Amino acid sequence: MTSLPKQEPVRNQGGDPAFFSVHNVHAYYGESYIVQGVSFDIREGEILALLGRNGAGKTSTLRALARMSDPELKHGEIWLDHQPLHTMKAWQAARLGVQLVPEDRRIIPGMTVQQNLELAQIAEPIGWSVERIYELFPRLGERAEQEGITLSGGEQQMLAIGRALARDIKLLLLDEPYEGLAPVIVQEIEKTLQNVKKLGITTIIVEQNAIAALKLADRAIIMDSGEIVFDGTAQAVLDDDELRDQYLAI
Repeated sequence: MTSLPKQEPVRNQGGDPAFFSVHNVHAYYGESYIVQGVSFDIREGEILALLGRNGAGKTSTLRALARMSDPELKHGEIWLDHQPLHTMKAWQAARLGVQLVPEDRRIIPGMTVQQNLELAQIAEPIGWSVERIYELFPRLGERAEQEGITLSGGEQQMLAIGRALARDIKLLLLDEPYEGLAPVIVQEIEKTLQNVKKLGITTIIVEQNAIAALKLADRAIIMDSGEIVFDGTAQAVLDDDELRDQYLAI
């Protein structure tokens, strides 16, 4: 794990430093201004649903938080457990405990379920054991010797999440975990994420299936045109038909 000096984040929550703090983040794809001054805090163990219509800037925000090379972070600060993510590359953020599960899952071809998980452990050997991951995802244990890319969509999502947990994780970023899955499989992934929630892992979920994400989340942020237009409890969004209609079309 990276060894960096402890520093204080610029924003506080309730007088104490937030576990994860995002302050005035601006990010670009080339000349396109995508993320426009995003700021929020998350407590440790909290689950945040990051919502909005297509093109609102949700995935771009998630990628900026993971310190991916695109979009380019041009201004702002991102702090995780007193550490300045905004000064880091993606690999440094990953070693600090930031794990992004992208929409396409990126299961490695030619490798079994077991090998996909073991490869993650080689990169970060102090994360979860494979045995512990199989306890959370029994179906993966049953398919340990099966090639990962031949799994069903729901099983691939389990593997992608399990691979993230196989590293030393502090912040889990999920991009469209329910994308392309049948409703019965969505329910299975929901149960999986509920188990992850019980473990107290701080999580941000970007998801078009807003109702499913809101039922899981503690908090919700709604984005529109690269900006935050709502930051409050998930229940408040579930209770506000006008808000959902205006920004989520549900």
